[in-house]
Amino acid sequence: MSGSPPPQDYNQQPQGYQQQPQGYQAQPQAYQQYHQPQNAYPAGPQYGAVNPQAPYGVDPRSGLPYSEKQKMVAGILQLLLGAFGAGRFYTGHTSTAIAQIAVTWLTCGVGGIWPMIDGIMLLTGNDQTDINGLPLRPN
Repeated sequence: MSGSPPPQDYNQQPQGYQQQPQGYQAQPQAYQQYHQPQNAYPAGPQYGAVNPQAPYGVDPRSGLPYSEKQKMVAGILQLLLGAFGAGRFYTGHTSTAIAQIAVTWLTCGVGGIWPMIDGIMLLTGNDQTDINGLPLRPN
């Protein structure tokens, strides 16, 4: 067969190739970390910008991202179904919800004042959080 190239030895380095010293990296880790391609539209306070770490926004008082739980839902659940600890189950505070159930039922309903006051506090208070410590988002 004429015209076909001779078989190559793939274990042999091509001509002009210089082997890099052991431990050499093409780009150092620090370079790769700080020289990533920039987005055309940087995230920030622009209209419609979404922060993936805070999809519901950030509480201006604490700087923490808002919870996925709403303050209004928690308060209304607590007012209407406070004897069953519904508002506190919603926010993830299970032990408080169970304590409210126990107090309400063991006192024949007199202890139901606690869930009612708690519901009002959920609606009007500014420092209400979910089980993860994130502030409940406003309506």
